[in-house]
Amino acid sequence: MSQQARSRTGVPFAAPAPHPRQNHLLAALSPEVQERLFPHLELAELPLRALMYEAGRSMRHVYFPTDSIISMQYLMENGASTAISIVGNEGLLGITLYMGGESTPARSLVQSAGHAYRLPRPRVKEEFNRHGELLLLMLRYTQALITQVAQTAVCNRHHTIHQQLCRWLLLSMDRLSHNRLTMTQEFIANMLGVRRSGVTVAASKLEQLGVISYERGMIRVLDRARLEALSCECYRVVRKETDLLLHYLPQRQVIADVGEIPTVTLGRSQA
Repeated sequence: MSQQARSRTGVPFAAPAPHPRQNHLLAALSPEVQERLFPHLELAELPLRALMYEAGRSMRHVYFPTDSIISMQYLMENGASTAISIVGNEGLLGITLYMGGESTPARSLVQSAGHAYRLPRPRVKEEFNRHGELLLLMLRYTQALITQVAQTAVCNRHHTIHQQLCRWLLLSMDRLSHNRLTMTQEFIANMLGVRRSGVTVAASKLEQLGVISYERGMIRVLDRARLEALSCECYRVVRKETDLLLHYLPQRQVIADVGEIPTVTLGRSQA
């Protein structure tokens, strides 16, 4: 990162050296698959607000974030925008490449600066077409992402700015190895598609409750349990589905063995 994060005492945090296995999806691959993919990965530094994908533009890489967060946003004709999902070290950016398209109507913007490893389009498709581990993990991740997008739409329609902010902070913290997020209130407002004044009121309330601290564009979560209690059910829905689908996440692992999931075999009359 171009700017070192600092602790409360002002001492810089020692960030670990970037490695592909810091992305949990890449870390879940077998050594055999990693040996095929890792030599082709390119480390990319992602500064805050960097534009990763522009709507309608052809995609040339899939990105696997390690310590960064990327937001996918829809931009309206009048310039207004709303974030529909965020991606971090749990997955990847660029599902369109392996779902049959070459571009997306959404744009992607770096929400939290850091790094990501990128894999060129030909290598992505070559490995995907092997119908092996990467295919399975990518499809499961895509399903989890679809849930996040759908729940975000529901949340934006039915819940308060205060609840939306709590949900957004929790999803962001799930994708970082620390409890701090560098972000201006104006940028948060653009992400949520609301007025900046609304974010200011909601953030001030959380700060008064001792849930977060906010200073010079840095948000620090002080009481995660309280933050979860103040959030709407949308975060819990997304978290539950993510836990179920992405069993490789080390901080979750609700289902350690996917073979333990109950299944039902349908007869011909039921199919």
